[in-house]
Amino acid sequence: MGGPGPTYAAMRPEPQASPYTPDPRIAEIADWLGNRVEAARFPSHRLRWRDRRHDATIGLDNLDDEAWLRHFGHFEPLPGNLPRPLALRYHGHQFRVYNPQLGDGRGFLFAQMRDGAGRLMDLGTKGSGTTPWSRQGDGRLTLKGAMREILATEMLEALGANTSKTLSVVETGEELERGDEPSPTRSAVLTRLSHGHIRIGSFQRLMALEEDAHLAALVDYALAQYPGPPPPEGAPDAGNPAIVLLHQVVARMADMAASYVASGFVHGVLNTDNMNITGESFDYGPWRWLPRWDAGFTAAYFDHSGLYAFGRQAEAIRWNCGQLAVALRPMAETAPLVAALERFEPLFQRRLATRVLWRLGVESLGDEADAALLHATGKALGESGQRPDSFFHTHRGGRRAEGDFGDLVARHAPLAGALDHPLWDEDDIVTNHIDEVERIWSAIDQRDDWQPLHDHVARIRQLGQALGPAPEPIGHLPG
Repeated sequence: MGGPGPTYAAMRPEPQASPYTPDPRIAEIADWLGNRVEAARFPSHRLRWRDRRHDATIGLDNLDDEAWLRHFGHFEPLPGNLPRPLALRYHGHQFRVYNPQLGDGRGFLFAQMRDGAGRLMDLGTKGSGTTPWSRQGDGRLTLKGAMREILATEMLEALGANTSKTLSVVETGEELERGDEPSPTRSAVLTRLSHGHIRIGSFQRLMALEEDAHLAALVDYALAQYPGPPPPEGAPDAGNPAIVLLHQVVARMADMAASYVASGFVHGVLNTDNMNITGESFDYGPWRWLPRWDAGFTAAYFDHSGLYAFGRQAEAIRWNCGQLAVALRPMAETAPLVAALERFEPLFQRRLATRVLWRLGVESLGDEADAALLHATGKALGESGQRPDSFFHTHRGGRRAEGDFGDLVARHAPLAGALDHPLWDEDDIVTNHIDEVERIWSAIDQRDDWQPLHDHVARIRQLGQALGPAPEPIGHLPG
């Protein structure tokens, strides 16, 4: 960081509206990147969720509910967009075991368009039916899984993380059998809005199949559509496109890892096929928020070794960046790839300090002072036994802090407007803990009552307003 950080206003600006601007750039590489597929035909279509904050950013706010269901329930192509959805092909390490039999098994890329900043945006699905990559799966999504994704994306966005957005959920009238929840259970199809759909596993597949020309073409596509800053001055082989891309992805992933820790969030399944090269967090299956500051806490019941435990997430994400480096080996020498990877840890530490200070609502005093406060914050969190949500609420703006943590945080001036929002005077703190999730699902499951979900999302968005604009993600050029 090297100096005082930015001052953030108390109110977060709403996403900016933009005209619909279709731009299906992925069609240029679709023949070797994916399979053209068809959406499933569902028994019924009931619109359950529509993100009215973000549909306007891609010019779809003028669609009425009937038109919305045609596009996001029946998946009628959007004007000027992909004529058929594309199920992407990829490989991946799943819990560090390489699996070449992967791909979009219950989703596809539906459309691409530009937002008001000129960024390429993707609409991808979950639960839209079987594809050539479904293996033994039914290609479906439970309604509870869709509801959980709404909650995860809304809370992470409020807490400043770079995340996909849950644009649409349509209930589809099927009864699904699942081993991890009471069955039969209700079905849904979900549409995500994100800045990209290309995973580390996409590069792994091309390297494994020795498709070197396609690997180079995918690197070029990524650099053109998701531009970022050049490598640091003096970085070896800095003119090599593969090296440029790895530097950008390492920066983005280090920031994503920092956002998880600062949010007290556990993703659960940090496999390489779940790593988007844009640095956006996505694909929310067994996620959890920490009940207490516990490095060993896991979200997935099947993560028996704790590979993706809360305190191991940064190391897991860095390992995934290493697999991207391996996949880029046909295009670059080892030394410059390693040099790019070595940036991960210092970037992660700096961004973690930036994000924790932002959540505390205090100004930066530079690297050394911020690192000391970061260490003291972690120690105080562990000793307090508080839920992280409560801890950050209690000590917002440096208030009510004691001991070493209190001494250090007192040296950092509060951000302008850090305590202006009335939420900071309330005792009722919004959380996304498992008891809240189950309470919201119970209302839907037993009474078809969606009001608790909408009320909870409104409170999450209020938290986002109270926190104000988050630190900008790194590894991207400004929009």
